[in-house]
Amino acid sequence: METTTLTEAELKEEIVKAIKRVYDPEIPVDVYELGLIYDLKIFPVNNVFVSMTLTSPSCPSAGTLPGEVEQRIREVEGVNDVSLELTFDPPYTTEMMSEEARLELGFM
Repeated sequence: METTTLTEAELKEEIVKAIKRVYDPEIPVDVYELGLIYDLKIFPVNNVFVSMTLTSPSCPSAGTLPGEVEQRIREVEGVNDVSLELTFDPPYTTEMMSEEARLELGFM
């Protein structure tokens, strides 16, 4: 059986694709394009660290979104472990959205 080893850049690309399958239930845009992912690092042996926020500390999906992001990353072939940190510093603003998300939501 042959296993393919992804480069760090390829693995990161696969992780971003996985994160883009997670949507805020109240907004029809994925969490990556919304700008909720503050940091994404890959450490040796493919351990992934993600720092993310929510649109607000009282976000109704606060209990589910971080877990869903972590689960999607764990499903990426080659990922060894995932550490997810939820932060509200800096506080989220709509300026953190990608241009695509701002267009989609009518902010432009």
